[in-house]
Amino acid sequence: MRRYSQRQNLSTLSEINITPLLDLAFVLLIIFMITTPLLESSVDLVIPSSGATNLPIKSQQVQIVSMDRSETIRFNNQVIDLKTLTTRMTELKQKNPDMAVVIRPDRDLPVQKLIALMDALKQAQIMKIGIATRAGSK
Repeated sequence: MRRYSQRQNLSTLSEINITPLLDLAFVLLIIFMITTPLLESSVDLVIPSSGATNLPIKSQQVQIVSMDRSETIRFNNQVIDLKTLTTRMTELKQKNPDMAVVIRPDRDLPVQKLIALMDALKQAQIMKIGIATRAGSK
């Protein structure tokens, strides 16, 4: 008789009530949903300032390179490939060491193509690179 009661106890232990686990999961989900927006906006940064002034960049020192969605690179409104752009930028950098480049990418241009263009400018030893954007988000 004792063995029979032990078998019955073992069968009842194999059933797990998951209701408390679901309650705990929902409570944790609600806690994370409430605290996540608070964590994102809680970073209060004070940008450091410097007493040194930046020298203004003259317009003749700025070169504009554009790339459209078909990955066509234009420099001074002329279609150019990546290798030719690198050699031409190297020549211009030797003539004018303070040269800066502004990249005007198309909105639908893949990011990897933009990175390849920036790598080509880096090979030409150009460190002043900017990306032109529009003020609106649409």
